[in-house]
Amino acid sequence: MRRLVALAAAFTALAVVAPAQAATVDVKITKSGFSPSSVRINFGDTVKWTNSDTTNHQIVADNGSFASPILKPNASYSFTFRAAGRFPYHDAIKPSLKGVVRVNGPPPSVTFGATNPIVVYGTQTVLNGTVSSKKAGETVTLLAEPYGQTSPIQLAVVQTTTGGVFSYATTPSIYTTYWAQWKNTKSQQAVVQVKPKITFTPKGSRFYTTVSAADHSWAGRFVYLQRLSRFGQWVTTLKLKLGPKSARLFRIPRRHGLTVYRVAMTVNQAGLGYLDSHSGTQKVRRR
Repeated sequence: MRRLVALAAAFTALAVVAPAQAATVDVKITKSGFSPSSVRINFGDTVKWTNSDTTNHQIVADNGSFASPILKPNASYSFTFRAAGRFPYHDAIKPSLKGVVRVNGPPPSVTFGATNPIVVYGTQTVLNGTVSSKKAGETVTLLAEPYGQTSPIQLAVVQTTTGGVFSYATTPSIYTTYWAQWKNTKSQQAVVQVKPKITFTPKGSRFYTTVSAADHSWAGRFVYLQRLSRFGQWVTTLKLKLGPKSARLFRIPRRHGLTVYRVAMTVNQAGLGYLDSHSGTQKVRRR
């Protein structure tokens, strides 16, 4: 697998379900009143009033949230409602003409992301998000689809806290795609990629390296002993074939002075579902 690009903004930018396309509802202003005098719309919809009378009219919300200019015959005025609730209004020129707009709340949505989009095997990432109701006690189902599976599985069921926030710590063992589902709304996906865990430790006069991740075996694949050059670049010194336990015991070539080493694995050697990885460093001093 080629290195996959981490989610934008290091996954702190959270996924949001897109709202349905907004609509426009027409209301006519006549000599006898508004037609229709009562409309119900969805959050984000627009109401368009058209003066079908032969005299001037002016639309004014009772709470002052919207107001049209004076509308001459055939003129129109539109207002987009971005708050839920009941909005009575009247004609400022002829106050006996009244109407009301009822606005449904916004469609349910879920923001969702992961704090660490790239982890070393055995390291946690935290899945988190917010439901649009902003209420505590909402039930959110978290779904996971590890690389190689054909459908998601239920990972956990969590409850929201103050502000509709939820979080869950998980430890992926391979490239995994996650979703959050609240009511009938599913978030966009969050992807967490995994690097194999590589150890690099002294063992007597030699050194020992292991590669691990879940039940995966890297027997027969290669890792590379690398040294840090004086220019700050990692230079490959040895190519090491891993044994049956995804491990290798080896000697470091003699080199005078202090040298910093690490063991690395390329993405091609790591294989599908994993990224390239490297161990921590070891300092070797020889005279």
